[in-house]
Amino acid sequence: MAIVTPGILPASLLLSSAPPAWLAQWSTFAHDLRFEDLPDAVVERAKLVILDCMGAIIGGRGEREVKVARERLLPSDGRAVQSDLLRAMLDGTAGTTLEIDEGNQYARGHPGIHVVPAVLARARSAPVSGRDAIVATVLGYEIGARIGIASKLRVTMHPHGVWGTVGAAVAMAKLGHASPADMAQTINIASSLGLTTSRRTMLEGATVRNTYAGFSNMLGMMAWELVQAGFKGEKDGLASVYGGIAAEDWTPDEMLTDLGQRWEIARNYFKRHAACRYNHGALDALSSIVAEAGGRIAASDVEAIAVETYVWAAQLDHPAPETMLAAKFSMPFSLATFIVNGSADLDAFRDAARADATTRALAARVRVDENAHFSSLLPALRPARVTVTLKSGKVFAAETMTNKGDTENPYSAADVRDKFIDVAGPVIGIEKAHAMIKEIAALETAPDVRALIDLSEAA
Repeated sequence: MAIVTPGILPASLLLSSAPPAWLAQWSTFAHDLRFEDLPDAVVERAKLVILDCMGAIIGGRGEREVKVARERLLPSDGRAVQSDLLRAMLDGTAGTTLEIDEGNQYARGHPGIHVVPAVLARARSAPVSGRDAIVATVLGYEIGARIGIASKLRVTMHPHGVWGTVGAAVAMAKLGHASPADMAQTINIASSLGLTTSRRTMLEGATVRNTYAGFSNMLGMMAWELVQAGFKGEKDGLASVYGGIAAEDWTPDEMLTDLGQRWEIARNYFKRHAACRYNHGALDALSSIVAEAGGRIAASDVEAIAVETYVWAAQLDHPAPETMLAAKFSMPFSLATFIVNGSADLDAFRDAARADATTRALAARVRVDENAHFSSLLPALRPARVTVTLKSGKVFAAETMTNKGDTENPYSAADVRDKFIDVAGPVIGIEKAHAMIKEIAALETAPDVRALIDLSEAA
């Protein structure tokens, strides 16, 4: 019987059966990279990223749903591989729960928390030196961030749980001493294992969103296991997935631009406000206003708050969030809780703060609008203009062009360490938190990072 409609070859196979040139170059670069090749500034930033991610993980482990998930999922019979996979998933989940982990504005996502949990999980069952942990983290961060830069995710997708899978996989391949060929195979297999994430989860406060980075860590670890088992990926999986499935505008040249000279981990940002980064410019402006007003503004004195900002921040306009996650993605609530509580720290978004009648009433008096000019300045700038009108008729206004903590306006290393104490200290104790800071400061001298991992466990 004749076949009426012939099969359709993928476009990549019609063009060429050879792997893309960029992939061969990237895989050789990843294979060859040694700790000694990293600039001192990159090493120092990588240690801060590891510290920041571990702080977010430890803090998130204290949240109820993370505690219950750990109790239900972690095996107690010593099955190392399964335990590693589940720990990576649970710690990736914990690390995003508080919305306090670092990120990269150029990648439009959070590369670190997609890599560090997998590195820590692998170090539980096999010796990993501090130097190897740093190199694996830097490489995983680098490829994840560059995929984010080289593509434009569909606007309906959340960036967590997508390209981060490749980052975790590359980190595992590096720790596994992958050959260039196996590194390329790892990248291609991992490209197919990202999640179909929904951006709406963050807007609704659907906490399944917190698991996305967790699954990226787990699937990245599995990708390396699959390579060793003999599985094969597409010849150019990234082009297929990020050139038309999960994303568009795939520009592979970005994977190689200044490779080995421009390090994405050194262009990251750190967060102090425990909220979506889109809110940070407005929160920074409001902080300036409060300082100008003498250090405190009573919520009852506020007639209205108006915010002009870029498009992505302007979307976060829901004034009555129902969950902690939704509150962190609500511009009105973030500004209102800042005024009522004096900051946008972790407690400012918990149940008691969300239930506060004064805060909820003030959030209803916040208006958020897009400023088209501000949107045109993305991604280099993240502007916000905040105007607070008091019932007395007095008006305060402030404007920011970049967030505090961004590469252009960075927090100091001391700021990041102070944040770690604030986030991790209540869970593991101040003494352990300080000990972890000391361990990470000298991480490149550690023959095995297991001591650091043991410190991260709650007392």
